[in-house]
Amino acid sequence: MDPYDHDLERGVRNRRRMLGDAWVDKSVANANAFNADFQNFITRYAWHEVWGRPGLDVKTRRIIVMTITASLGRWEEYELHLRAALTGGGIPGVEGSGHAETRLSPDEVKEVLMQTAIYAGVPAANTGMSIAARLLRELGHELPPQPATEVENPGTGRSYRSSDMPALHYTVREARHHGAPEHTVVLSHALGADVSMWDDLANALAADSRVVCFDHRGHGDSDAPGGVVTMAELADGAERLLAELDTRYATGPVVWIGLSLGGMVGQELALRHPHRIAALVIANACAGYSAEGRAQWQQRIDTIEAQGLEAVADATMQRWFSEGFRSSQAPTVARWRRRVVSTPQAGYVGACHAVKNHDALERLPGISMPTLVIAGGADEGTPVPMLQAIANTVPQAQFVVIDGVAHLSALEAPAAFEAAVRTLLARV
Repeated sequence: MDPYDHDLERGVRNRRRMLGDAWVDKSVANANAFNADFQNFITRYAWHEVWGRPGLDVKTRRIIVMTITASLGRWEEYELHLRAALTGGGIPGVEGSGHAETRLSPDEVKEVLMQTAIYAGVPAANTGMSIAARLLRELGHELPPQPATEVENPGTGRSYRSSDMPALHYTVREARHHGAPEHTVVLSHALGADVSMWDDLANALAADSRVVCFDHRGHGDSDAPGGVVTMAELADGAERLLAELDTRYATGPVVWIGLSLGGMVGQELALRHPHRIAALVIANACAGYSAEGRAQWQQRIDTIEAQGLEAVADATMQRWFSEGFRSSQAPTVARWRRRVVSTPQAGYVGACHAVKNHDALERLPGISMPTLVIAGGADEGTPVPMLQAIANTVPQAQFVVIDGVAHLSALEAPAAFEAAVRTLLARV
């Protein structure tokens, strides 16, 4: 009979992978006639039968163990697993030791403890935070002072207002890895939307980039002075915001991601101020309308001025979202309908004039930076041929169609939109 005990060996392997050789060697060396049965049992049952199950990834299991041990006040066990999570079971300071794929970052540990505070109480999370801070310092992590007044929610970023007039509201999410950001990405929303349109993409890109979202003039929390505005004026206002960001953060040229109105502003910005743009995304936008298209925009303006934004809200939702999305995500659609009708009417109408008169197609060969053009396969407002014409005209353009989505492609298909954007970021 084969003397090799597969279950025990598998358990030991998992135990070493999670807790590290040094701790396991010490524990094994402490085995004696009294506790050997218990060690055998725990190694088989916990480390093979449970930790060895493929249903959850290792990092998730670490998080579960940390949460439970903190919640129950099992601080010795909590510290053991926290240390192993931060080092990947390796030896601090020893290059290549441990298993990098099993490590939790300090930010991930912080989020575990924030969640623990909600469901297990503040005292448990407070003790967990104290132990974590001590271990982080012990492991060589710098924890510089930071006033609580400077804390930002990583899901929304820190809010600012530009010094220019009209003042633009913008948010900044710093890169979560705490190193120098790989890029500064600026996200520019659609007509009638606001910075929250970008929450999913902004939070994803903020893993390694600084992400700035701003409200267009007359939208969200930006100033709404009213009056007719041109696309050139919107682009010049955006350039002043980029200059302010460069002064504050030394951003250099940014990656501009614009959808609908934001994509049109991006075209004009890239043509008028190319030194500000490192790469450009034009999504679900046009480069100019025919006489018939301009007449339709004027009709929309006349309707809003006569009856208010409520009169065009339902039609806007039909353009923004595909039929399937409207059926399956009715609360989301209802929220965006409320956002549209809450937009200052003067700001919305002013931007409509900018869109109506936008005319950049013949100038697009002057866009010199890497560009990604994204179309929605079911977008009737800016259909695929309209975006294809832009991609064919911009010298360094890559063209992507996201099938089945309508005008707000970033909201309907956030994963596909992010994947397309990352192909551009890889080129910058």
